[in-house]
Amino acid sequence: MAVQEKSGVRRAVCPGSFDPITNGHLDIIERASRLYDVVYVAVLINKSKSGLFTVEERIQMIEEVSAPYGNVVVESHHGLLVDYCKDRDIPAIVKGLRAVSDFDYELQMAQMNIGLSGVETLFVPTSPTYSFLSSSLVKEVAAYGGDVSHLVPELVHRRLVARIAERK
Repeated sequence: MAVQEKSGVRRAVCPGSFDPITNGHLDIIERASRLYDVVYVAVLINKSKSGLFTVEERIQMIEEVSAPYGNVVVESHHGLLVDYCKDRDIPAIVKGLRAVSDFDYELQMAQMNIGLSGVETLFVPTSPTYSFLSSSLVKEVAAYGGDVSHLVPELVHRRLVARIAERK
C-alpha cells in the first residue's frame, strides 16, 4: 500500500514474526493506527526459524486484515529493527504487553534500542481478551484440532486450517 508522506508525519512500527497474525496483534496495530499517521508493520525474518507461513503469505494476510485502517504499511525486514526505523525515519516502536513476563524482556530490548539509535518504545497493554494469546499457542491448538476461530481473523483461520491439513 502506498502512503503519501510529508514532513511532520508521525510514524511508528509494530514489529513481529506474525506467524500467523492473531486478533491480539491486530488489536495493537489498530490502536497504533489511531495514534500515528503511518503505522509500519515489520514482519521480521529469522532465518533460523521455519515458519508455518512464508513471509510473503504473512505480509499478504496482514495487508488484508489491516486494510480497513487505511494507514498501515506492511513490509518484511531482516536485521536490526533500529536500522529499519532509521531507514524510514520512524522514531517509535509500538509493542503489546500481555504480562509482566513480557515486560522484563521488552524493557531490555527497549533500552538497547534507545541506546543504539534513540528510537523510543511505547508499550501498549493488550486487551484482557487477548492477554494469553500468542501465534505459537494458536498454531499448537489448531494442530491438535482445537477451535481457534475466535483468536485469529477469519481469513487467517481459513488459511491456518488449510495449511495444517496440507502438512498432515
